[in-house]
Amino acid sequence: MIATPQSHTEFAHSNKKKKKLIECFNKNDIVLFQGNALQEETFPISFADLIITSPPYNVGIEYNSNDDELSYEQYLIFSKQWMENCYQWANPQARFCLNIPLDKNKGGHRPVGADLTKVAQSVGWKYKTTIIWNEGNISRRTAWGSWKSASAPVVIAPVELIVVFYKEEWKKTFGTKISDISAEEFKNWTQGVWVFNGESKKRIGHPAPFPQELPYRCIKLFSYQNDMVFDPFAGSGTTLVVAHKTNRRAIGLDLDAQYCQLAAKRLNFEVSTLDRL
Repeated sequence: MIATPQSHTEFAHSNKKKKKLIECFNKNDIVLFQGNALQEETFPISFADLIITSPPYNVGIEYNSNDDELSYEQYLIFSKQWMENCYQWANPQARFCLNIPLDKNKGGHRPVGADLTKVAQSVGWKYKTTIIWNEGNISRRTAWGSWKSASAPVVIAPVELIVVFYKEEWKKTFGTKISDISAEEFKNWTQGVWVFNGESKKRIGHPAPFPQELPYRCIKLFSYQNDMVFDPFAGSGTTLVVAHKTNRRAIGLDLDAQYCQLAAKRLNFEVSTLDRL
């Protein structure tokens, strides 16, 4: 079943009732649930046209409800679980924008981007492309390895990845077919390097927020107006906020009650502000 605009509210309430999800926000086709992306039964139908998310990076961030210091093998199993569920919840022409690190040094050097790309493909996602996000945060580095020596230097790239996948078909033939991307945006964003700053943890109140520019570009480049956008790690609600601003429907999911409250408060403000304009 593909969720239609008419079935969106019914779909949200149906899932709340059957799967005991906690509904934290529901207004103007934007719905936020407290729930677990690791549980396949969370959503019984396919509904997502575009998935945008930045999952836990497993680098020791102090989340309220998530262990961010798994063994690397456990982290790959965790990643496979939620990506497999998202595959089941995605419509046949769904796109999947996965924001992840290129690599990591904490706990040993690991090619995170390459490994998670393989995991996504192993559960059925088809690979399309990789966008390099240059945050320009090289000044935050603290490890140089062997300073000014070839003995054991440490190379750190100040970038993250946005890996783009799709489910069954890349070409979109469903939906409103209404694109809202300008010619200049299209030319700039189809270049594979995006340059914009990250988000302030202090300003947002979440330990790992991403900036609105990231879902904004993904939404406008990879979806039509009124498409259903989904974020299985909704965090502070950024993806949902941007979905509303760009006339998309959206469903968000997050495990943590406090982050859901934060996101709901932010959504209430953003949605109410836009509705008054």
